[in-house]
Amino acid sequence: MDHEHRRYKLAGRGCSSNHAGRFEALAVAAVDDGWDGDAEPLPVLRTEVRLEVPRSVITYNKSPDLPFDRSINPYRGCEHGCVYCFARPSHAYLGMSPGLDFETRLIARPDAPDVLRRELAAKRYVAAPIAIGTNTDPYQPIEKEHRIMRSLLQVLSDANHPVAIVTKGSLIERDIDILADMAQRGLVRVGISVTTLDAKLARLMEPRVPAPKRRLQVIHALSQAGIPVRVMASPMVPALSDPELEAILEAGRDAGARTASWIMLRLPREVSQLMQDWLAQHYPDRAGRIMARLCEMHGGKEYDAQWHRRMRGEGPYAEIIQQRFKLAVKRLGLATLSPPMRCDLFRPPKVASAQLDLF
Repeated sequence: MDHEHRRYKLAGRGCSSNHAGRFEALAVAAVDDGWDGDAEPLPVLRTEVRLEVPRSVITYNKSPDLPFDRSINPYRGCEHGCVYCFARPSHAYLGMSPGLDFETRLIARPDAPDVLRRELAAKRYVAAPIAIGTNTDPYQPIEKEHRIMRSLLQVLSDANHPVAIVTKGSLIERDIDILADMAQRGLVRVGISVTTLDAKLARLMEPRVPAPKRRLQVIHALSQAGIPVRVMASPMVPALSDPELEAILEAGRDAGARTASWIMLRLPREVSQLMQDWLAQHYPDRAGRIMARLCEMHGGKEYDAQWHRRMRGEGPYAEIIQQRFKLAVKRLGLATLSPPMRCDLFRPPKVASAQLDLF
């Protein structure tokens, strides 16, 4: 519903609207009837979690600009509420809004570990690194209750299966016992996304994500446990957070990260309007400049989904950021490529069967 701020208190939410998804035939808008004077206090918009029973959990892709060909998403939607999240449009496939619905109407998949065990046990399965956190964060707040990610890690660890994790959540520290053990076998690497070091900006852009200082503490805790960590300066928002690129990389290095990466802000489909609304609300003096830089990098469009372009963009501005990144990682002694993880240790898990074992 449009103008959702008239119906709820939106403290701690990234979006202020809930426009219908692109597949919906109808849209609903709240209308001011002039009776605001006698209105009761607005209720807080609470998070709603539904459960889903998946038929499969490993999603395969053939994208030539991704370093993995398979991934797992324990949750649909993300309570972190990052206004810029490129995964927001995926909620439209569920008949929900990429706006507030994406961060308040979540779907958990508690049977995912059992389904994963079955898929890994298939005779035709060939091990390769599985990425987790590429769409929505596996360590978002609801993981504390559902513990799906921890169960997935246990299945992967038992099978000696490599996994690459991306997160902003400090809850990953809970699973250091599993991750450290997997790291000793060369089975894990973790990327921690640090968008900005400015706590105020971070609270506005990603309202339910741990503060930047806390994420640096997570990098330190993981690295101290022997877990390979990458600091991810992602996404860089031109003319807003990109001046911090070098500082983010240095802070990550000092916390214990040994590799680094960066990605430019991406605005696919509904995310573009959500981000523009956010800029108009919080940074009206920079909104035009930010959108102009993005259009420069995408051939005059707000976003270009072409392979090898979508992550970084093209043109002088994108090249400047890339050159700054190269100089910074060289100066800081950071690598850009992680050592390959081991796939040769994989042992398919055993699953319950009506057929008895001979031995």
